[in-house]
Amino acid sequence: MTVDAHHHVWDLSVRDQDWIKGPGLRPLRRNFTLADLAPEARAAGVDRTVLVQTVTVAEETPEFLALAAGHDLVAGVVGWADLTRPDIADELSRLRELPGGSFLKGIRHQVQGEPDPQWLLRKDVQRGLAAVATAGLVYDLVVLPHQLPACAEVAHALPQLTFVLDHLGKPPIAAGEHDPWASALRALAALPNTVAKLSGLATEADPASWTTADLRPYTDTALEAFGPDRLMFGSDWPVCTLAATYSDVCTAMAELTADLGDADRHALFEGTATAVYGL
Repeated sequence: MTVDAHHHVWDLSVRDQDWIKGPGLRPLRRNFTLADLAPEARAAGVDRTVLVQTVTVAEETPEFLALAAGHDLVAGVVGWADLTRPDIADELSRLRELPGGSFLKGIRHQVQGEPDPQWLLRKDVQRGLAAVATAGLVYDLVVLPHQLPACAEVAHALPQLTFVLDHLGKPPIAAGEHDPWASALRALAALPNTVAKLSGLATEADPASWTTADLRPYTDTALEAFGPDRLMFGSDWPVCTLAATYSDVCTAMAELTADLGDADRHALFEGTATAVYGL
């Protein structure tokens, strides 16, 4: 069985997804629900998933927790909370007490949209991150390559918190560039409280013409840096549909990890996510 450690859902009748802008993202401007995902996930052998936040809106996390409580596919939620609020510890406790609150496994913020590349190193942010650790949650990092050095610095400063790097830090696959992304990734991986997701890579390549060969230098670097026991598979559905079907993403990841032994494949496709998120 497989854990999909990274996917989203949204209902545009509930709220707009203001990041879906421009003609390139137009196919995403519709509703994507668990009812849409479930048959594709089941067909691919996925039996558990982690539902991840999409917008910095406080109401979304309680909605996701309720979805998890009502659907046997979702085993965990990575929600959003304002790390800089003085009562962040109380807010995390409140979320855990809501219906479905036991499904809250992590917190994420759209750091990739912060103009300050050192945002993670702000004192108020680090205070919030410490509260995430105290609450027994992990922290998902959605960042761009130039923000990876700050990720390593904050992970070093907060060894009690597990940091999960989404999408390998969005390497510049379409441009065919490897460094300085690879060096920054290795520096982050050198810290024992970091793990990463093999997710969202097809959309960092050329969405219209990517192949597994385009992705392999980046997945191989991640496998070398983190090892399979600190990596996890994520589909990044429905964003992945800009470049591939759910089945295509699963097939590509199977091809890219075909040389791994059974134990390593189990870790990457199930064990790491189960352990890190406490599924």
